Amino acid sequence: MSDAWADIRKLLSQSRLDRFVDESAWRHIARAFPGDAFEQWVNALGSLTAAGIGPGGAAAFVRASPLCADIVGPDATLALAASAGQVMRRAHVRAAVNLLSAAPLAARRLKHGASFQQWLHAVEDLAGRAPESVDLVIDRTDQILSRLDAEGFRAWTLAGIRDAGDRVARRVAFFSLSDPEAFRVFEQEAGQVALGELERLLKAYLAALWGIYPVVRSLPPRQSLMFKPRRSTFDRFLVRFPETYPGFTAQEARRLFLAGVAHIGAHIMFTPERFPVGALKPVQVALVSLIEDARVEALAAQEFPGLGRLWRSFHVAQPNTPLVAEAHMARLSRALIDPSYEDDDPWVSKGRMMFFDARAKWDDARISRMIGGLLGNDLGQMRVQFNTKSYVVEPPYRDDNMGIWDFGEPPSTQGEDADVIYDSVHIEHTEEDKPHHRQRTEEHLDAAHQAAKVRAVEEDAGMPVARYPEWDHLLGRERPDWTQVVEFEPRIANSDPIDLLIAEYPDVLSRITKLIRSARVSQPSRMKRQPDGDRLDLEACIRATIDRRAGRPFEHRVYETTALRYRDLSVLLLLDISQSTKDQVRGGDVSVLSLERAATVLLSVAMSGLGDPFAIHAFCSNGRNEVRCVRVKDFQAPFGDMTKARLAGLHSGYSTRIGAALRHAGAELECQLTHRRLLLVVTDGEPSDIDIKDKRYLVEDARKAVQGLAHRGMDVFCVGLDGGGESYLTRIFGRRNVLLIDRVTALPEKLPTLYLRLTA
Repeated sequence: MSDAWADIRKLLSQSRLDRFVDESAWRHIARAFPGDAFEQWVNALGSLTAAGIGPGGAAAFVRASPLCADIVGPDATLALAASAGQVMRRAHVRAAVNLLSAAPLAARRLKHGASFQQWLHAVEDLAGRAPESVDLVIDRTDQILSRLDAEGFRAWTLAGIRDAGDRVARRVAFFSLSDPEAFRVFEQEAGQVALGELERLLKAYLAALWGIYPVVRSLPPRQSLMFKPRRSTFDRFLVRFPETYPGFTAQEARRLFLAGVAHIGAHIMFTPERFPVGALKPVQVALVSLIEDARVEALAAQEFPGLGRLWRSFHVAQPNTPLVAEAHMARLSRALIDPSYEDDDPWVSKGRMMFFDARAKWDDARISRMIGGLLGNDLGQMRVQFNTKSYVVEPPYRDDNMGIWDFGEPPSTQGEDADVIYDSVHIEHTEEDKPHHRQRTEEHLDAAHQAAKVRAVEEDAGMPVARYPEWDHLLGRERPDWTQVVEFEPRIANSDPIDLLIAEYPDVLSRITKLIRSARVSQPSRMKRQPDGDRLDLEACIRATIDRRAGRPFEHRVYETTALRYRDLSVLLLLDISQSTKDQVRGGDVSVLSLERAATVLLSVAMSGLGDPFAIHAFCSNGRNEVRCVRVKDFQAPFGDMTKARLAGLHSGYSTRIGAALRHAGAELECQLTHRRLLLVVTDGEPSDIDIKDKRYLVEDARKAVQGLAHRGMDVFCVGLDGGGESYLTRIFGRRNVLLIDRVTALPEKLPTLYLRLTA
């Protein structure tokens, strides 16, 4: 061993690295990097020192590399030196030293060489694109990688870079984890099932169980990775859930969301009025809430026994826990829903007995207040401490019960009893409050629906209505809930110019009218008992044979065919009103938007004449969180003066994030119960937005959106007003589904004709 050490010492001396490695360190390094790997390790250390990493950096590599090699192997560890050099060149020396110090923590979390190298590449990329933030991320390596794998880490850092763009302060806020958006993305990348993925399912679940249709939204993001569990909350027709449930597998989280929404539905159905707090103490409020939770669940389980099994699976409290209020409440919750649960605690036994003795009165919510108040007094006499600030409702599927209490007007001064009882966020609702009803009439459903829609607001203020995923071609997957659609009230303008437009194109209108009469779009209908056709009508043949053999006159019309007998089509016209549509057409004195408006008017005349249900939307964007949508005409609205006034009020502005607009329009079109559904897009330029520099990014996202709509049975066709747009438009929509118009002035004539050709 001494001879071997002498040879190594000579090698290190020649490289002037002997001052960094003593004999004990060498023994560990020799074991971690056997054979030729040791010479590669020496060369790696030499490269770092030659690059100027300094004694501290060299010492950090000597300490970290054998620890990493023991876990992820020598090959992956040797890449650490190269990554540290890249970080040093792209950011600064301190970041490289921090990377070397954090590497053993990353190796322990990631465990595999490939994952470790993927993490290193992501850190290199971060250093090059956000050098001011790389230290912020490296310093939190253990905290971040305890929740994210290497792929999730790469996706999270890439999201921060893209979200902030060139705004340094925004990047710092994101990567220092002081930005709420960072936590929303972080939790999504942590492998959690997000609310956005299940929102439609939860609404359908409530509709199927109780026939109610609330607005489902997410709670505001947390401000820190170190947080207490969050609970859902509701207020009449607004239901809010945490974005994710950390610590649960995807399957468990899915069941947790379903259990939570079913529980809230039970409250909406069986808690008819809010309880006034009055003089109740916080512990009594908590226990009344607990009994009310059990009461509504018992009533719901009588109607749907499967809900009882679903809820019971989340009650895991055990007897013989310490004498703590929260533990006793969790045990009582389980005792009230799980008949097989045994608990000899006198307080728990008393609560169970009182609850089931009142079975005949479960329809009366007042028993919850009576039983909960008595149990609260008993708990106080037991000298059990109850911390209002740390108490969180258990099990996790239950809501915070803020929706069943009437706290009255807030007092001018708050005493000890006015402390927050639950760990929840008190939300300010923008939806209009509506009363509870077990049996909701059409009038109530319409009112609830309207409460969720965009209401009359300031001229340039919109209402967020939906979040949609976005395809990231670098990651090769969708980012859930990555874009937000904000609907704006359409501006109203004088509709006289629209009427003049109709008068400007008499020839076009004449041709459209002739084509209308011959157009047919429908699902083929079977026509039986025909005199001729392409196949026999078996029923008619049998009847004719029977009549013939009986000597009666028989029917000679024994054929069957198919025919398009009526129109069965709905259309949504999606107009690009981004800033570029404000430009004037070459060789003319009108803007692109004016021609879009003229084409829309003529197309609307055609669709109205055919009787096809159609809608008109316009869109532009101002970053991924403000994809602006204007409803010019809904499917059920007539094409009249109001639609014309809204068309006249359209104005150009902002950018063109077409993928989110396509998804939002598709969600609207999908609700139409017609044989064929056509989404017709008119755009004048390449997809772009203020937060995206990668030109391919939005093109690939729009392409994925089109593929998704096609998969759901919707046809998407694009009219491109950019003569040079073939490369990206055909990439998005497909070569057969794009019509490029070099002469934009031809749009008013081309668009109605194209529509009739597509639908004939």
